[in-house]
Amino acid sequence: MLTPQQRNTLDVIRRHLHRHGHAPTLTEIGEALGVRSKGAVHRLVQALVDKGFLTRESPGWRGLRPTGSDAAFSLPLVGRIAAGRPIEAIPGEDTLDLADFLLGPGRYALRVVGESMVGAGILDGDTVVVQQADSARDGDIVVALIDDEEATLKRIRHRPDGQVELRAENPAMAPLVYDAARVRIQGVVVGQLRGYR
Repeated sequence: MLTPQQRNTLDVIRRHLHRHGHAPTLTEIGEALGVRSKGAVHRLVQALVDKGFLTRESPGWRGLRPTGSDAAFSLPLVGRIAAGRPIEAIPGEDTLDLADFLLGPGRYALRVVGESMVGAGILDGDTVVVQQADSARDGDIVVALIDDEEATLKRIRHRPDGQVELRAENPAMAPLVYDAARVRIQGVVVGQLRGYR
């Protein structure tokens, strides 16, 4: 098992590899994590090596590579497909970096239960990717904790009277309205996953 800081370190290395083709230096890792001590960064990286999540393909920090299922986290992006009128199929030569889309410091996933967000295309059984945050803008889809007891996935609106409105994306469900002090934002939805098999 990885600690949250080790997971964030692995995410930083993976994203840098996909963007630049080589692993980051200790300084670059530290900057991305907000950690100034090279010794602390070294210990994080060494823990990933010791636990088998990283290997060194060559001497130095640039030779670090994720192992196993972490080694490849991209898909070929082969073109566009029409969801309306057909378009010409033109093959592409790019890749879609899933690490940039899904991973990063402060990100986590939640499985959706219920039908309150169907109007936003979020269905029962989907998985949403959430960026940890303690505030949100009007219109964001958020994970909100009510009275420190119940969590819900809704679209947020801050009302002029100081209350917070949590709106379902389902016309059969009325908005939930609370005093702002009763609602704590836990994160903002940044992505969504749905499997078909």
